[in-house]
Amino acid sequence: MDQAVLHLDVYRCGWGTKEGQETVLAVEISREGFVWALRNACLSHDVPGLHEDQAGWKQQLRRASARVQWDPERDLRLNPLPYRSLQLGLSGEAAARYADEWIVGIEDVTPLATEVHGLVRAGELGRAGGLLPVERPYPLDEDVLVHLRP
Repeated sequence: MDQAVLHLDVYRCGWGTKEGQETVLAVEISREGFVWALRNACLSHDVPGLHEDQAGWKQQLRRASARVQWDPERDLRLNPLPYRSLQLGLSGEAAARYADEWIVGIEDVTPLATEVHGLVRAGELGRAGGLLPVERPYPLDEDVLVHLRP
């Protein structure tokens, strides 16, 4: 099965240390589900020239069951990198499909998050980086993202 791995940057949950966010999960979803979400998504902000007008964008945003924002990627010290990563939020139909159809695997990666965080705090960035999965650009047909380019 062709699959995509979606992840949330672990610093957003304080490396698994924030109250109520102590467990860090890696959720693997199907490629078909990921593409469906993107095709049915709306940008979380209005982009002049991409949307007809602000009222049209707001209407599209209300109807969309997925939202996309492009956030700066960060290094292990949380410094912004010169490229952005897609952040995808799900609600309504997309959230239901995610829970019922798209998930193909869930792994508790809390111990890994804890170990990487400890190494970062100790200044051992090379060792910390060596524990992280290799991230590569995700290949998609251009028509999947054309309505989501800022």
